[in-house]
Amino acid sequence: MTMFDALQRLFTASEDRESAARGMKPATAAAALMVEAALADGVFAREESEQIVRLLRRGFDLDEDAARATLQTAEGLVSRAVDHHQFTRVVKDLPKEERLQVMEDLWAVVLSDEERTHEEDSLLRRLGPLLAITDRERAEARQRAEARRH
Repeated sequence: MTMFDALQRLFTASEDRESAARGMKPATAAAALMVEAALADGVFAREESEQIVRLLRRGFDLDEDAARATLQTAEGLVSRAVDHHQFTRVVKDLPKEERLQVMEDLWAVVLSDEERTHEEDSLLRRLGPLLAITDRERAEARQRAEARRH
């Protein structure tokens, strides 16, 4: 493969990802970010999976089957994703209040397995600006998620 072929494949793959992101539903993009948050510590615990289903049902008004199907789709997307930008671009188009809810939901997933790691904190710290959420808003979302647990 020549350098030109390699570059052409790279740009074509990038265009395909952008096309897929344009057609992605906000629930799927949010679910993918939740899967990434769950995987940040290297373990996708059953508690995290069940929490994602609950959050999708509540936040996106999905029934049980639709929430589980959305989670399954998100898992597949995350397994093939090069980065999380294709997901954050979709969520960033949501109104601020909904983006803040997604951030709170990300924290709820991270906290659902009773372990909070540096990797999880780091991921959510990186996602904040990509979702146009300030550090303060991210911290407040974490506090709301912690309060909901108790």
